[in-house]
Amino acid sequence: MSELGKLLRNAREQRGYTLDDVQDITKIRKRYLEAIEEGDYKVLPGSFYARAFVKSYAETVGLDAEEVFRLYQRELPSPAADVAADQPMVKPRRASVRSSDRWGKWGFRVLMWSFLLLIGAVIYTYVVKNQDAGDKRTADNTTPITEAIEPDTGAEENQAGAVGGGTEAAGSEDAGTEAPLVQDEPETVETTLTFIERTGNTERYAVSPAGVHRYEIEVADGMRSWVEIRAGSRNGEKIHYKEERGPVLISYDLEGPVYLNIGSTRSVEIRIDGVVLPDGDTDVRRFLIEPAEGTDGGAAANPAGNPAG
Repeated sequence: MSELGKLLRNAREQRGYTLDDVQDITKIRKRYLEAIEEGDYKVLPGSFYARAFVKSYAETVGLDAEEVFRLYQRELPSPAADVAADQPMVKPRRASVRSSDRWGKWGFRVLMWSFLLLIGAVIYTYVVKNQDAGDKRTADNTTPITEAIEPDTGAEENQAGAVGGGTEAAGSEDAGTEAPLVQDEPETVETTLTFIERTGNTERYAVSPAGVHRYEIEVADGMRSWVEIRAGSRNGEKIHYKEERGPVLISYDLEGPVYLNIGSTRSVEIRIDGVVLPDGDTDVRRFLIEPAEGTDGGAAANPAGNPAG
């Protein structure tokens, strides 16, 4: 029997628990509990589950799981992570909706002002036309009977010119209303993930551009996985910290450095703005996602932990 197994067994017996009692509380099979007490971790389904089972067992019998891991870390199996490919992965993000809304508001304003100017041009044309007609009638009434009545061609020309000018003004305003409707396509912003290095058992990636990104962790149907998300670093604020059973999709909008500790990675897909992190051959993988150098907020850790879905 291992030293850790003796510690767990003594704590269990002091509480008066049998292995059946611990099995009912933790939902861990009795044969796995016996293997933990005997130190035979090969019976367990994997190194990640070995640590998870020990943690659950220790907490059930009143022990501090973190202290147990610290004292017996050499006895417990520690999974290794594989080196990820160092090629950047690029996928376009969706364009911001705010740009479209801004163009829509400007277009509405231009249309409104164009309509008002068009009405003003029509009114102006109507007033000028009636004024020229009144001047013509006045001239006819003051013409002597002995004089030949000449057609008032000047008034007609002025009237035609006024009507033509009004039509041109109206046409120019119509042309002005159509221009804002032609919008340039919004610029697409791309999310890029680049592998930097491995520090211990943690894989570091740089994400650009800076700002808020959508982190999605999807656990496959019928599978179990430990999902840990922290802000800034492995000792940062806990955002998500529990074992999940699929099918399930965990989604957060986060900004700044983000630390991920994911178990059973063969049954989990990790995406950042739709960009998938590469698969590995180990049960547990740890990531530190940091804003790329030279971008705004490159050294900040300001999570906006709002779950979205």
